[in-house]
This record gives sequence, C-alpha cells and structure tokens, in this order.
Amino acid sequence: MRASDLLGPLGPLAKAIEGYEHRPSQMQMADAVEDALRHQGVLLVEAGTGTGKTWAYLLPALLSDRKVVVSTATRNLQDQIVEHDLPLLREHLGLDVDVAVMKGLSNYLCLRRFDDFRKSAAAHEPALGRELKVVESWRELTPSGDRAELPLPEDAAVWPSIASGPDTRIGARCSRHEDCFVTAMRRAAEKAQLVVVNHHLFFADLAMRGPHGGAVLPDYDAVIFDEAHRIEDVATLFFGTSLSTGQLERLAKDAARAILLGGGKKGGLLPENLRGATDAFFFALPRPKGGSASAGAGRTPVPPGAFTGELEKRFFALDDALEALGAHCRQRRAEHETFGQLARRCGQARDALGRITEGASGRAVAWVAERGHGVALGVSPVDVSSELRAELFGRAESVVLTSATLTTGGDFTFIEKRLGLDFEVDALKLDSPFDWPTQAGLYVPERMPDPRDPRWLEKAAAEILGLAAITDGGAFVLCTSFRNMRALAGELRATLRDRGYPVLVQGEAPKAALLERFREAGDAVLFATMSFWEGVDVPGEALRLVVLDKLPFAVPTDPLVRARCERLEEEGGKPFMELLVPSAALTLKQGFGRLVRTRRDRGVVAILDPRLVKKGYGKHFLRSLPDASRLYSLGEAQAFWELGDRLGKTAAPGA
Repeated sequence: MRASDLLGPLGPLAKAIEGYEHRPSQMQMADAVEDALRHQGVLLVEAGTGTGKTWAYLLPALLSDRKVVVSTATRNLQDQIVEHDLPLLREHLGLDVDVAVMKGLSNYLCLRRFDDFRKSAAAHEPALGRELKVVESWRELTPSGDRAELPLPEDAAVWPSIASGPDTRIGARCSRHEDCFVTAMRRAAEKAQLVVVNHHLFFADLAMRGPHGGAVLPDYDAVIFDEAHRIEDVATLFFGTSLSTGQLERLAKDAARAILLGGGKKGGLLPENLRGATDAFFFALPRPKGGSASAGAGRTPVPPGAFTGELEKRFFALDDALEALGAHCRQRRAEHETFGQLARRCGQARDALGRITEGASGRAVAWVAERGHGVALGVSPVDVSSELRAELFGRAESVVLTSATLTTGGDFTFIEKRLGLDFEVDALKLDSPFDWPTQAGLYVPERMPDPRDPRWLEKAAAEILGLAAITDGGAFVLCTSFRNMRALAGELRATLRDRGYPVLVQGEAPKAALLERFREAGDAVLFATMSFWEGVDVPGEALRLVVLDKLPFAVPTDPLVRARCERLEEEGGKPFMELLVPSAALTLKQGFGRLVRTRRDRGVVAILDPRLVKKGYGKHFLRSLPDASRLYSLGEAQAFWELGDRLGKTAAPGA
C-alpha cells in the first residue's frame, strides 16, 4: 500500500479522524515524495496553502526504511510536526517508528556551565538569583533540558551564562558528558529513523562536514526541506564566517568565572583586556544603518583595504588579547576541563577574525551589522550554488524541497538557479484547493502614490482606516521597514483606538503574546515587519485583512545584494529582472499567504504600492500570486466583502 492510499477516502485516516477530508493534491504529493525517497534524486514541490504538505512528506518518510532528516525554517513548524502531526499519524496508523527532535545547542541547558554559574558571584545578584532558582527547580524535572520548557521569559538574563553552544561544548572530555542533555539528544537522534531539525542546525552541520570536518547530525540517507524558500539565506550564513561582540563578551565572562573559581591566580586581568580590545575594534568599524526589516537588513559593507591604519592596530590588539587569554588557559588545562575549552574558543575566534579580514574577494563580501545590543563582523559568499551542489545535492541520496512559495512567474527557474540545481530534477507544482476568487480579494488602490512620494504615508493611513472599517478590524499591517511600521502605527493608533480596535505593535510585547492577544481580541489591528510575513498562522475569523505596505524588494545598499547584482551584470545578466524581482515575488507570496489558511477563511489582501499594476514588472508579481478577485477602490472592496456575507461564504463545509 502506498502512502497516498493511507491518505485517501478509503484509508485508515479517513475512518479514524472525524470530519477527515482527503485532498487529491496531497495524495499526488505523497506519491512524488515516496518515489523520490525510493529512487533517489532531487524533488521540488510547490504545494499551495491548504494542500496538506506536512502529512504528504511525513507519511512517506515514516513508511520508508531510510534514515530521513526533516528540516524546517521556523520553530513553529518544527514544534507542530513533533507535537501534533507525527503523534497523530503514528497513533492512527499504528506506526512504530523512532522519531527524534534536534534543536540548536543554545536551546539546551549545559550542566557544566550551570554548576559553574551557581558558584559564581553573579549568582548572588538579586535578579539573576531569582531566575536561577526557577532554573534549579526546572532542572530537577526536565527530561530534555530544552529552553522551550523553562518557565522564564525568552530574554531571561541568566540563560546565556548556562546554555550550551557550539563554542562552549567540550565533548567526551567533559565531566558531565554522560548526563548531558545534548549527549542524550544526539544519542536519541542516532537511534531514530526520522530526525526533525531546523535549517540553521542542518546547515551548521553541513558546513562542518565540508571544509572543517566533523558533524552535528547523525548520518542520513535523505533530507526533506519544508519552507525550502529559505535555504539560500541560511546556507549563506553558515558557508560564511562571523564574529560578534556578544560572542566575545560570553568568552570573557566564562574566562573570568573560570579564573575566579580556580583561585583567582595570575590572569585575572586577561578577560578585561579582551573586553577592552573588543570594544575598541568593533566600535571603530563602519556602523550599520538600521531601518529595514528584510533579510540581512542593517549590514554595512566593509570596503577593501579597510583594515589598515588605526583599525589594523586595533585588530592586532584584539588578536593579541585573544592569544594571551588562550595561552593562559592552555597552561591551566590540567586544573579543569573548562580551561582547555576556553583555549579552543580563543583560537576559534582568532581564526574567524583572520578569515573575515582576509576573506573578502570576488566570491565573498565583508560586512558589519548590529546584533541585539552589539555588533557583528562577517564575510559571506556571494553565491552558494556551488557549495549546495557539492555539499548537499552531491552527498544526500534523496533531497525533497517543498514550500508554498517556490515558483515565480509560474516556474521553478529562479529557485533552481539560486540553489545550484543545474541538473535534471523532478518538479511538481500543486495549486491550492481554496476558492481564491471567492475567499480573497486583492486590493491595489488605483490612486495610490509611489511609496517614495512624501504623500504616501497620509494616503496609506487613509486606506488602512477605510479597509479596517469594511472588515471591522482583524488586520495585519505588514511593513518592509521598521520606519514604515512605526510611522503607520503612530499615525493610526489613536484613531483606531477611538473606533474601538485594539492596536498591537511588534516590539511592544513578545511575538507569541502579540499573536495570542490578536486571536483573542477578534478585531485587533497588528502592525509588524518581516518576521510576521511568514511562519505565522491565524486561521479563522480573527484575521480578515492583510495590508502590505509595498513590494518587498531587497535593500539595494546591502553589500551581499549589491555583490550579487554586480556578478550578474558581469555575466551579462539583468539583476533587476533576474534577481530582485523574483526574490521579491517569493516574499510577496509569503505575505499574501497569511490571509487564507483554511477553507473557512476569507478576507482582503491590500498592497499599497501602485507599481504592482503600473510597472511592466508588476505582471511577474501578479502571475506569482493566487487568483484572487481584483479590487481597485474601497467601494469595490466593500462590495466584495458584502457579497461574501450574503452568499454565506464565511464558512465552507468540510474545511
């Protein structure tokens, strides 16, 4: 029996789950994934919203006799797979398959660092002491040591001092290795047939398997990427090199703690010297300019020849500080295992600095960016297609890449080129089962000024007020920059509240809390940026309106975007139409996809950018979007909304 038979109208799932509705597109995808796992090769699947793609790839993976890694871009999807989808499939189908979940090391409590921290002076600080007591109680109960189970805020100050991490691991030499949570996670993954990870962990592992040697994940036969449109960005991060003030601050803190616990012997000033050299070097770098919310936002290019003169002196001072601390720790390795690990971290930081300052070339660009309250310096490859072709597609026997957004302009050409798929692959495009003309209206105001026009903000605010009145709130206002988000929220907050709509703004509460308040309110208006454009699900009537401020083009001044455009020009290509437009089209599809998540959902997507209909390249965007009803005035939007109410389309049976 094939996986598609189990998903079909006569299968066990239809008999066991009340209200189950088989989906032909889901069955078609399951057959394609099953064939890819059985016969090897690469499969691309664009599965429109509502296809049920998660079960369509999980079921073939569970039924195969192969070791399969499933990788997601967001924690939400990873948790959904592990906590909801897999248990349902195993329960109703009686499948006895070992499944393991692996997260990045910083998600797990490090018992060695936890013990060291409890002995440190910082543990007696009031705020940290209160948090530490919560961790101590949790430590006695948690079977996994996973940060997600800890009843403390995401930004708890104590966590960075007690978490595991790629730069703090000692491995088998650690005295806590056998009862380590990371050791337990890895052993479970070795035994499991199906391992669920995220893209960051997968590509961290892939980068280590390549030029550096070593591995994080167990060996596998096949990998399935969900949210595969994010692969290029994540691969770029891990095939490059970066170092941040936050990493060096953690190194200095851990070294100071180890030296103090070791009796405060000679070397106590070395961590402070490292802090001083770090600040002197990093804060003399070209400072990034914030504002944009898109991927890689805030990066400033480091021009060739920048590491000369005064900056070169500060670089050497930082290198000397790392070398001195590393030498001191090496001399004390026999005292405690932590010193050996600290010495390795110093060496790794020096290596990273060297690669960054010397690595910028035609194939890579150096950059500096803000990271939290600090600064990061890095070097990134301009093109990762060759690395992906060699390290991913050349190693794994079977690779499945799926997402609701893989095609632009109706085909897979763009994503194939970006990922290095210049060989024969199987490709399948499955349309959404939703009735788009009835369920969604695409509103583009006919008299909207260009987003660069000073009049745009006033006009955009008026359009949002008019649309919110039609749908009675229930709106996401998604912006491509923090500047636009703050400006629109500031312009509209008082009026919306006067009209009875709760106003929520990204940054004023954690993301999960904002989404929960939005769902509970039913008529709220949420202002947010790119982090809400994908991986956010609000099915049902709470979300009826999605407003996108403008077409989400990449920041042209970003050093990586600029370098990729220059390379395309050198090769005789047209960067705008071959890179910037299709990339923005994928992002726009993700934003559009927030609106309709089930057959019961209905509403309006408004794009407040007239270029969508006035520019020739707008046709490429429109071909990439679902076939929603086209609306060009508030009157047409009102009529669309009222017609749906009269026809009773707010809930389709069998959703």
